[in-house]
Amino acid sequence: MEHTPTDIDEYKLQAVRKKVVSVDPNAQKKKPITIQMTDGVLIPRKDDGHILNSWRITFFSAIALLASLVIFQPKPYRDIFLVTIKGTPVTFQATIFAILGAMVIGTVTGLGSVSKRRWINVVSGVYVELIRGIPLLVQLIFIYYAMGRFFKIEGMIAAVVALSICFGAYMGEIVRAGIQAIPKGQMEAAIALGLSRSQAFRYVILPQTIKVVLPAIGNEFISMLKDSSLVSTIALSDILRKGREYISRTFLSLETMLVVALIYLIITLLLSRLVGILEERLHENG
Repeated sequence: MEHTPTDIDEYKLQAVRKKVVSVDPNAQKKKPITIQMTDGVLIPRKDDGHILNSWRITFFSAIALLASLVIFQPKPYRDIFLVTIKGTPVTFQATIFAILGAMVIGTVTGLGSVSKRRWINVVSGVYVELIRGIPLLVQLIFIYYAMGRFFKIEGMIAAVVALSICFGAYMGEIVRAGIQAIPKGQMEAAIALGLSRSQAFRYVILPQTIKVVLPAIGNEFISMLKDSSLVSTIALSDILRKGREYISRTFLSLETMLVVALIYLIITLLLSRLVGILEERLHENG
């Protein structure tokens, strides 16, 4: 399946894209080969309607493997599944609250990046460069342990704040790219019709921007859910933390991590399909 990123995906992928030039000595005369990579699973497309596409094979294989382990080898896989699945609500809770926080931060940062005021551009740019240059795990530990010396911060709050701040920087770039993807003529036309610049943003530019960036935000939701496994380092009882606790009692590391990996894989594949459906609906509605 050929993965064709949207314009927003294209902008986001610049940070993780690597260009590989052919080893052909005449490569200078040819167009370079470009390999595009994302930090999440591929989003299934509508035109990929083949029965045995990669998404269906991976998803149903994961379901079949997990079900066969739980049914035919209840000891220990059923026990592991029943223990680790209890961490799912914590994983979703941290992810959902964090995605809401990241959307607010990303919207403010994106608007700041396209502001006509120079100092707002600089502040937005510094925030994006600073946060994207520090690993999420470092930010999480800094907020929970370092800031915890001065403030009493609960694990869930620290997780939501760290994920919101980290992914807010990425969403800020998505929002900025979405605004810049709207033709400038629409802003000029809105102003020519008598709207102020803020009114043109509110009633003309932003509604179209939201429609453009929704698929990319869906990708961020999937990435955030995967990265939420890092919250297990601050003793938050998510899926991975439940698995680690089970390993400490039984030393069944291989069996436990296999179940944990299958649960994460099934959840992310389901979300990728939902994002794909959302993207298809947006394209159908123009």
